[in-house]
Amino acid sequence: MKRIFISADHGMAIIYFLQSDVVPTLLEAGVEVILLTDDEIVARLRSRFTHHGLTIEGLRLKQANEYGKIFQPRIQWLLAYLRRVGGSRRINTEAMDSHIWEVWAENSWKFRLGIWIPTALMILLLRNFSWARRLLVRMQNRFTPDPGLYTDLFDKYHPDMVIASTPGWRMDRYLLRESARRGIPNMTVIVGWDNSSSYNVSGADVQWATCWSQLQKDELVKGSDWDPEHVNIGGIPSYDGYFRRQWLMPRDEYFKLHGLDPKRKLISYASSFVHFAPNFPNIEALAKLVSSDALVEPSQLLIRLHPSHFQDKPKIFAEERARVFELEKKYPHVHVVQPVALGGSLGYYGGEDMDEKSSVMAYSDVVVTVYSTMLVETAVHDTPMIAATIDVPGGWNRKNKFSLSLKEIGNWPTHKRFREAKAGRVAADENQLREALNMYLRDRSVDSIERRKFVESEITFTDASSGKRTAEFILNVLDGFNRKEREARQE
Repeated sequence: MKRIFISADHGMAIIYFLQSDVVPTLLEAGVEVILLTDDEIVARLRSRFTHHGLTIEGLRLKQANEYGKIFQPRIQWLLAYLRRVGGSRRINTEAMDSHIWEVWAENSWKFRLGIWIPTALMILLLRNFSWARRLLVRMQNRFTPDPGLYTDLFDKYHPDMVIASTPGWRMDRYLLRESARRGIPNMTVIVGWDNSSSYNVSGADVQWATCWSQLQKDELVKGSDWDPEHVNIGGIPSYDGYFRRQWLMPRDEYFKLHGLDPKRKLISYASSFVHFAPNFPNIEALAKLVSSDALVEPSQLLIRLHPSHFQDKPKIFAEERARVFELEKKYPHVHVVQPVALGGSLGYYGGEDMDEKSSVMAYSDVVVTVYSTMLVETAVHDTPMIAATIDVPGGWNRKNKFSLSLKEIGNWPTHKRFREAKAGRVAADENQLREALNMYLRDRSVDSIERRKFVESEITFTDASSGKRTAEFILNVLDGFNRKEREARQE
């Protein structure tokens, strides 16, 4: 029996592998799956996912983080920073550029002179030369715990392949480096819409990748030097459930859950981009609009808070959360829903509320966000959508906290594609927001054709087959290595 290690260190990865057809298809093919995730949620996942052939183990994230802090931490940080911003200039680098200035703004002059400015030359080399990017990958290999963090797991299970939800951009780097050192084939899957444009150079030697679309494949090949023959377009398995409508709650049940009025139009707001800018101006503008006579139909607002709103640090996120709850008390037709926590380091990214997400997108008359991935998900539900970019002067306006104008992020790769696809509207102020809302409230079919084209462009497959397609690609790669082993023995 063949065995595969799967690293799922993020809630999006839990959805991708366990709440789709990926793992079930692998198990049906006779492959044993050992899924590695945050140790604090292992017991919960074991009780929830009881498939025969599936074993769930801890990913030892605390030990991995500790290694990053005690063993030449400055060099490890620098290498992580360089791979984050060092993608080739052959792709749109707007998202990477913003991170460069974020690091500049949130550190001291001593840091800027000693670290940031000297790295400018390195970034220039990385942006322009593939040999520099390959060298960066090799330089990272020396930072593999010895003895390895996962030596006992490798010795116990002897996996035939290791798969991770990033190519070493997160703490999966140590698992992937150990697999490469042992000569075990490895692969990454792209779980996020903006992953291939916001994070670039791999954190380990990774051989194979599967992504959502030709757009993402181009970003991997041109931005990070992937061999195009080793990059598969499999769609996004996490969205198969949307197409099947398997998570959709009955409308009356959903409205009752949140105390919504079934006679009023539903406008929902999905908080996004909280790390860079306050969402409160967008939310407050919507609250005032639904509570006045400014809209063509009596409406109500449902606000979905962001996982970052529940972080303890920095306090500004929790403060904005409190302000949103105050709005709920102030206005009669404003309601707040918060994401469900899975626990551990995954926090509120656990994928525990897919029924909530699917239902709010399906039953909203308009979905408003900044430039969230929910634009793609909302388009899957063929619901009108608006990217609201109402700024507050000074952004977060806190010392050592980088802020970025919401109006300035429109040229980030995924954001630019949304605008160019004309799949929704962009509202830079309250007047534009009111006009866009009224347009969609009058006729929700506006931009429907563009939404459909946007979905096809961004995720490729719309027949709920991405999970099986992705699993079949994994099986084909695994079979290819098995065939090579058999041929080598015969020789």
